Amino acid sequence: MEPIYYAPPICLCIALVFSMLGMGGSQLYIPILFWLGMDFKLEAIPLGLLLNVVNTSSATVTYIRNQLVNLRVGLPFAVGMLLLPPIGALVNVRMATKPIILAFALFTATAALLMLSGWRPQRGGVSRTGQMAVGLGGGSALGFLVGLIGRGGGSFVVPLLYICGLEAKAAAATSAFVVTGSATSGFLSHLPTADLHWGVTVATAGAVLLASQLGSRLMATKMKSRAVRVVFGCVLLAVAATLIIKDVLLS
Repeated sequence: MEPIYYAPPICLCIALVFSMLGMGGSQLYIPILFWLGMDFKLEAIPLGLLLNVVNTSSATVTYIRNQLVNLRVGLPFAVGMLLLPPIGALVNVRMATKPIILAFALFTATAALLMLSGWRPQRGGVSRTGQMAVGLGGGSALGFLVGLIGRGGGSFVVPLLYICGLEAKAAAATSAFVVTGSATSGFLSHLPTADLHWGVTVATAGAVLLASQLGSRLMATKMKSRAVRVVFGCVLLAVAATLIIKDVLLS
């Protein structure tokens, strides 16, 4: 059996975990698809982004049905992350990215420690105006950085939503809604040059859809906010360490 045919079960496992955290999983889909033999630019990136869309959009439907998505807080993030990536892409070659990645990693590590410690703003501590400002400002910054360095998404949206005062489950669910828009925009931008193997595409998308429904329903109905907080905090620490080691120390 060719290595690429291991993609569906591997992607199923990734989607099962990431759907519970409001993340799409493209940061894992793309390198794994590349390691399994896909061309990085023409196949792995477009398919990884498509799987990201399938995962987060499917999870979002479940979270909306369970009234976990806060659209009022999430929409400003979504707007910023949809509009700013093209600007980040334009300045990509003119800016040193290592300091930005390092700052991103330190923010991520700090957010992870806050979530693991159980800290969150007091109820009513962040006004609606403050939430709007954090959403537009944070979403725009993340959208810009997505275009600049190709990173971003749920691993950074969730901590900002948490800072806005959402409890951990609502932050993860709302992040799935936000990330769906930015992932769709990214996939459509790569679609004209994509060279997808449709058999593998359908199989992996089907596996991700199944896992997303299982994971999101488990999170919505079974998991406690504390469990989501702990799992997400550990994932964030791993993301921060990877950014520092791979993109700062080794590049």
